[in-house]
Amino acid sequence: MASVFRARALSGCWLVARRPLGRAWARVASTRGPQQTDLPLGADGAAPHANRNPAPPPPLPPLPPPAAGTYTDIRAGTWLERALPRAAGPYLRLARIDRPVGTWLLLWPCVWSTTLAAPPGTLPDARLLGLFAVGALAMRGAGCTINDMWDRDIDRQVERTRGRPLASGELSLAQATVFLGAQLLTGLGVLVQLPPVAIGISLASVPLVVAYPLAKRVTSWPQLVLGLTFNWGALVGWVAVRGDVPLEVLAPLYMGAVCWTLHYDTLYAYQDARDDKRAGVRSSALSLGAEAAGGGGRARSALALFALGATAGVAGAGHAVGLAEPFYAGLALGGAGLLWQAATVPLIDRAACLAAFQQSQRFGLVVAVAIAAGRLAQVA
Repeated sequence: MASVFRARALSGCWLVARRPLGRAWARVASTRGPQQTDLPLGADGAAPHANRNPAPPPPLPPLPPPAAGTYTDIRAGTWLERALPRAAGPYLRLARIDRPVGTWLLLWPCVWSTTLAAPPGTLPDARLLGLFAVGALAMRGAGCTINDMWDRDIDRQVERTRGRPLASGELSLAQATVFLGAQLLTGLGVLVQLPPVAIGISLASVPLVVAYPLAKRVTSWPQLVLGLTFNWGALVGWVAVRGDVPLEVLAPLYMGAVCWTLHYDTLYAYQDARDDKRAGVRSSALSLGAEAAGGGGRARSALALFALGATAGVAGAGHAVGLAEPFYAGLALGGAGLLWQAATVPLIDRAACLAAFQQSQRFGLVVAVAIAAGRLAQVA
């Protein structure tokens, strides 16, 4: 009897509560939307197997470009990028076409060497300079692509570089590899037009090109490796004109150019000193004590030595070929500019360091004009 009573009591409670519970459930269902049990029946009257072959999740979108106010030297939306199809933009930025200063820094040592090799009283071969210009554009872009392929994980940890196409996901590694192949083919097209001995000298730089992206992981002075790599054109230009390798000319020119790179790329490294330390990569800025108010006197002394080394090296090469007095006047002006940077650039100001780096290519221009003036004045 007790069991019958409990059954009838529960039945009565259900009859009383059914209507309000039904209304409450309807309100909940309307807010949740259709659930899996609400799916329509299949053709055979059974519930469809919705989860038997679930669709793969959509790919993650690329990281957004750096927000306004974020420190970066990437220049999106340049006139060239606007003139070309939208898909070309990431490739232009990967090759740093938006920042041509690096191409100039690679080109100037070629121009110096080619101009030094010109006969007294003449200007350098315009066709050869044109080849070097195309080669500098292609190979600087290839070098940047290789660097970003190696460093894409590190770049995501550095404020200035996290918006780069590979680090942000705008381009894939496969796309970058195909683009790299196109750049290398362009460089090869330039290379094969040089004399055979110049081709051999150029190919000797390949180990340095491969080693540079790894340098920041194994040495505290990756800027030195960059200098040895970036200034190889100081050897190639002369050899392409004369066919020989006079060490009394090319050794001081090459070492002067390396000192110039140490100067401008150390300034460049100060932009990222804080992020580089956190990411575990090395640089000359960290070696000189970036955390102590920008390195203080130690950093400025090093920059001054690099400036003096650059000036002295180029002067030695000019003296070896007998350049006339206008060369020394122009070179002194360029060297004074480097010393001024060493003494005045606020090394803890990232924007000021970037501006100094961008201005460094003016030294290359001044030296090129000085060498040409010295050559022309030899018969004046």
